[in-house]
Amino acid sequence: MVTTGKKQKLADEECFYGVGGDDYDYCAGAGVDEQGRATELRPLSLSSPHTQAFHLAWLSLFACFFAAFAAPPILPALRPALVLSPSDPAAAAVGSLSATLVGRLAMGPACDLLGPRRASGAASLLAAAALAVTALSASSPAGFVALRFVAGLSLANFVANQHWMSGIFAPSAVGLANAVAAGWANVGSAAAQVVMPAAYDLVVLRLGVPVTVAWRVTYLLPCALLVTTGLAVLAFPYDLPRGAGCMAMAGGGGGKSKNRRGFWKVVWGGVRDYRAWVLSLTYGYCYGVELIMENVAADFFRKRFHLPMEAAGAAAACFGAMNAVARPAGGVASDEVAKVFGMRGRLWVLWAVQTAGAALCVLVGRMGAAEAPSLAATVAVMVACAACVQAASGLTFGIVPFVSKRSLGVVSGMTASGGAVGAIITNRLFFSGSRYTIEQAISLTGAASLVCTLPLALIHFRRHGGMLWGPTAVGDTFEEDDNYDDDVDYDADYMLLK
Repeated sequence: MVTTGKKQKLADEECFYGVGGDDYDYCAGAGVDEQGRATELRPLSLSSPHTQAFHLAWLSLFACFFAAFAAPPILPALRPALVLSPSDPAAAAVGSLSATLVGRLAMGPACDLLGPRRASGAASLLAAAALAVTALSASSPAGFVALRFVAGLSLANFVANQHWMSGIFAPSAVGLANAVAAGWANVGSAAAQVVMPAAYDLVVLRLGVPVTVAWRVTYLLPCALLVTTGLAVLAFPYDLPRGAGCMAMAGGGGGKSKNRRGFWKVVWGGVRDYRAWVLSLTYGYCYGVELIMENVAADFFRKRFHLPMEAAGAAAACFGAMNAVARPAGGVASDEVAKVFGMRGRLWVLWAVQTAGAALCVLVGRMGAAEAPSLAATVAVMVACAACVQAASGLTFGIVPFVSKRSLGVVSGMTASGGAVGAIITNRLFFSGSRYTIEQAISLTGAASLVCTLPLALIHFRRHGGMLWGPTAVGDTFEEDDNYDDDVDYDADYMLLK
């Protein structure tokens, strides 16, 4: 006969097992809440499935960033091989960003329905296959656009990355976990700036491969990274903790009713929330600025400072490399300021840091346009700009998990897609054609970011308040169909776990 205490223990253990596996007890050890989510980020605690998932998530996204930005640093080799005109790189950049937009919009609902781990692994493998086929067959400017398009699709994995981290880390650590996972992954763009030119030279000089074929061989590297990380993610046995089961039992079966809402209910829950749209806009001009700079920085240094391909790539890599510390710093700042000032503090810090980054972006363009620009000074200001816009990205995703608990994937997808939309619009307005020099276009990008950061003042949480006014909630409960039922206390549940 099983006693009441043993029954409760068995029920608790069942709640804390990971989806897809039943060998790890989430109740074991400190640092895990009652729903099986980690209450702190411990990167060196490799025996924990939370930490294992964290490392798989950022490494998988690292490979995606490497693949997405593999072309710009070897553009001098691609121009003659694919007969590119001066306008083709800009068109290809728009193609890459458009693919990122489409992929991220689709990835949000996919994560809500399939789980972020399965969605992430499948996306990496599909992107690897498409990239390999395109790299082997491209022989014209249209092929170059297609190459960048399929590579851009891989960045849909960012949504799965953030959804997965938001599911396995508690509110006390979610800002840091999201920021570190995304920040370390974003360094893949910097790695591509350095590694791809070096790999190309190795293929040409050491292996003796003809220059018309060498770039295709070089592209085996990003393809291999995507396949390796995609398979590793799919082989991992855990998806999300089973905390939703516990909450459903405690709350009278609410989890089952929410699961029956269906695809369109989940989508509508995110789309109708104005806060998701505001964050999409503002993210378009922090992460969007990063996407623009990572696409044009190498060309900027080649043209303005007459640097060779390898040196220009190394200078451009400084921007992406800041992700290793800047984006995690944004996550830390978001969590720490929330302990004192709550959600209002998160919003104010995001506005201040993003505004500083926008001003520095204006300055980068102005310095590049000087009659005798200083390379060292320009790189220094660009690094400071990178630190601010990347920290702002981390700060943004310290807020995203609190917008909608039942439509987290959709809100994450909308916000992440906003980065691509901002970059596409900015590219078309300022970097396409010959109306503006590259230095003027960079300054105008910063000015647009200054303006588009202002709507953060419109975001308001009924229980937490906003930048300009405090909470307006009366009482402790909300109607089930009111999307503000996800507007919860700092230490409370903030999302529907599948």
